[in-house]
This record gives sequence, structure tokens and C-alpha cells, in this order.
Amino acid sequence: MSVDWVGFSYAALVSAGGIMGYLKAGSSTSLVAGLLFGLLAAVGAYLASQNPKNVWLSLGNAGTSGTLAVVMGLRFLNSWKFMPAGLMTLASVLVLMKILIGMLKRPHKKS
Repeated sequence: MSVDWVGFSYAALVSAGGIMGYLKAGSSTSLVAGLLFGLLAAVGAYLASQNPKNVWLSLGNAGTSGTLAVVMGLRFLNSWKFMPAGLMTLASVLVLMKILIGMLKRPHKKS
């Protein structure tokens, strides 16, 4: 069993971003969204560590990181500020690429 360190690191980054958004700007929306998406990413990383061949789990993780990539990407395009929107967009796109490449490398069963 290999641990999905990238997934756990991403989950920690997302959660920390939500907490920082709350502490710096008083944004309870950032806090809730950061903790919710961080929790989803952490659960996904844990389950991926348990069963790395689960395609449905990979699609769920791709949905989480893809959603954050789009939302934070739009924020980055509106503000052109790297912190925090650009950083989260970059991290989300990298995690999404890791998931998609991992799915493509898996052996497929022929029917």
C-alpha cells in the first residue's frame, strides 16, 4: 500500500487556504469551502491509498480538483493576483493532471 502524499498535501493546502481566507479577510465562505474541499481531498487521498485502482474514486478526486481549478482560475483571471487564486489554480491543475495521467496508465480490461 502506497500513501498518496500528493493528495494529502493538496488537502492540507486547500484546508489551510480556507483557514487563511477566514483569518485574513473574515470570509466564512472561504473557511467552509476550504474545509469542505480539503476534507473531500483528504478522504480521496486516503481511499486512493487504500485502493489505487478504483476508477470511480479517481473521478471523484478529479471532480474536486477540477472544480477548484475552475473556480480559482476564474478568480485569478479577474484579479491577476497569484496569492491565493493563482497558487490554488496551479496546485489544482497539477493534481488534476496527476489523476488523469494515473487513470490513463492503468491497464484496461478488454471485454
